[in-house]
Amino acid sequence: MNAPELNAPETTSVANLDKPQDEADWRPWERLAELVDSGDGEGLEDYLSNLSASDQALSLSRLDEEHHTAVLTLLPAEEAAEVLRHLSETQAAELVDGLEAADAAAIVHEMSSDEQADLLGDLDDEQAESILQALPPEEAASVRELAAYSDDQAGGLLVREILRFNQKSLVHEVITTLSENAEEFRDYDVQYAYLTDDDGKLVGVLPMRNLLFARRTDPVADIMILDPLSITASMPLDELRDFFDAHHFLGVPVVDDQNKLLGVVHRNAVDYESTRAAESDFLKSQGIIGEELRTMPLWLRSRRRLSWLSINILLNIGAAAVIAVFQETLSQVIALAVFLPIISDMSGCSGNQAVAVSMRELSLGLVRPTEMLLVWMKEVSVGLINGTVLGLLVAIVAVIWNGNPYLGLVVGFALCANTLIAVSIGGTVPLLLKRFGFDPAVASGPLLTTVTDMCGFFLVLGMATVLLERLV
Repeated sequence: MNAPELNAPETTSVANLDKPQDEADWRPWERLAELVDSGDGEGLEDYLSNLSASDQALSLSRLDEEHHTAVLTLLPAEEAAEVLRHLSETQAAELVDGLEAADAAAIVHEMSSDEQADLLGDLDDEQAESILQALPPEEAASVRELAAYSDDQAGGLLVREILRFNQKSLVHEVITTLSENAEEFRDYDVQYAYLTDDDGKLVGVLPMRNLLFARRTDPVADIMILDPLSITASMPLDELRDFFDAHHFLGVPVVDDQNKLLGVVHRNAVDYESTRAAESDFLKSQGIIGEELRTMPLWLRSRRRLSWLSINILLNIGAAAVIAVFQETLSQVIALAVFLPIISDMSGCSGNQAVAVSMRELSLGLVRPTEMLLVWMKEVSVGLINGTVLGLLVAIVAVIWNGNPYLGLVVGFALCANTLIAVSIGGTVPLLLKRFGFDPAVASGPLLTTVTDMCGFFLVLGMATVLLERLV
């Protein structure tokens, strides 16, 4: 490696020239708006190309709808597609939604097949259909076919932009095709080509390196890998993960029921969708239904959150009602109020751990929704140990603080028993919800919290009522 020249001038990107020392003062969206208002498409393209993907997303999120439309229309369609590629699917759909169908179709045309299906799937049906109508008929039919699959199936993740040749082709014909179409193929994954018969059925895989050492007059069938592994378009995401865990492939061909080659699913697409699925489950567990960005309409965001919060407050009123029933006991032994939130929180934490494990095992296919008894037995075993330890700890604290061993008995037993209840619910409810077709990520959290609160309050206050004479 050559040493760098000592007197070589330091190069600085356009974005960095505009960036102040204090990053908090850097407002790239203002510069973006200036370029849009001036109609400087070339300057806009240059400025965006020097921003990182995260800075592009930040800048575009701070612009109003009018500027969104102008950004995409000022840029060449290929560059606009590249900008959308750096954004979340929801944010990309927001930008495209304000465009005329012809302008949107020009941008969509520059995207890969999987990106096209994802973007149109996030638009409303009317807007998506108008864009499809503006696309070439063959391309529109391809997008419709892929859009019929969900994002958690192989068909929803595959790309059609692959190298495919007839098995009767000769080596020199393949090389000539690659050379003549280098511009088109530059963005393809060119490590492998896929060979089909006259009916389009997959018959082999051709590693590109094999072309280098083959005689030009040989048929490519002589240097292909016969009977390659393939998957069906309906394969779900969890099975795709298992497949790539078991095989060190960068991609796998996807075929239909007649073994006709549809495209290829790449490992990175499966990893990306797995991450998105995990993020979605986390958001659902927190009551966020669907992806939410703060650039979305205010009333839409409020309505989505309230749909979960309004149910949750009704459940919490039930828990509060338990305290109301025993308010006389609570007024006489006010020390109990100190331990109620501890028992509620610790039991909830134990239950959430059980929920997380059940959700993970469901996603990996390691447990079936019908195996609730098996899961319950395993959770009770853990809950008995953890509940005993936690109960003893809180009982010791209660005795040291208050000096009354009966207070320690009440809160210690309540925490132990409520931990058993929490892990039982947390382990089995996701399976039960999944079995009956409900989304376990949405309902498990609120249900677990409410039931553990109610049971914890009832156990503490109920036992305290029985032992009231010993506590006062």
